[in-house]
Amino acid sequence: MSFEIFNPLLPLSGFAVGVLVGLTGVGGGSLMTPLLVLLFGFKPATAVGTDLLYAAITKGGGSWVHHRHGNIDWGITGRLALGSVPAAGLSLLLLAQLGIGSHGAPALISVVLGFALLLTAASLVFRQRLLDLAKRRSASADFSRRHVVGVLTVAVGVLLGVLVTISSVGAGALGVTALSFLYPQLATRRIVGSDIAHAVPLTLVAGLGHWWLGTVDVVLLVSLLIGSLPGIALGAHFAAKVPERALRGLLASVLLLVGGKLIFA
Repeated sequence: MSFEIFNPLLPLSGFAVGVLVGLTGVGGGSLMTPLLVLLFGFKPATAVGTDLLYAAITKGGGSWVHHRHGNIDWGITGRLALGSVPAAGLSLLLLAQLGIGSHGAPALISVVLGFALLLTAASLVFRQRLLDLAKRRSASADFSRRHVVGVLTVAVGVLLGVLVTISSVGAGALGVTALSFLYPQLATRRIVGSDIAHAVPLTLVAGLGHWWLGTVDVVLLVSLLIGSLPGIALGAHFAAKVPERALRGLLASVLLLVGGKLIFA
């Protein structure tokens, strides 16, 4: 656990990312983590570990609001957590085994972060096509059987657990896209609410694990929260007035470039 000197640009960056998250609904990990690595020069492990605790705090508040409005399907959330939390624990053990201070774990984090960003970009670009496919397949009795969808939900949780623990990316855009595909008849607000609620235990377990590994920067965490909390509120206020499709396209392009840079750097 490190304590960097306060940099006033960090709250400003947190504010900018918060606004974009409020506008697009995409989790801050896909934006903030590469920003911390490529622009501010933080080690990938520190960026990931700090961002995970940041996500746990912010999404904890968001899940409470969604719960009060009845936007959470706790059955779906539980099935996701059944896969993601154990996967997070195993991923943390892998990082500890590779050694945070050696080359192994940082190299793995950079590569997984790059691929997670590419997957997030793809989910933004092809979301509507995936939703259309899901609606067509929902008519199939084999696919729509509850136990089959339940098993697939747990499997999605496992994938998210690994990706989020190692890269801090995936709980937002990937989670919502996967749930939209598996539950095409579920209202969007309940898909978003269930995904946010699931992200809380996942990011909390993964974040505390990174704290144990010594990859959480407390000053950085506080700096991001100072800027991002008002930024998210502002972005959410103007979300209905901004062309979401154009923003998602721009964001997907940025994530493709950043993801490629992290993988092939």
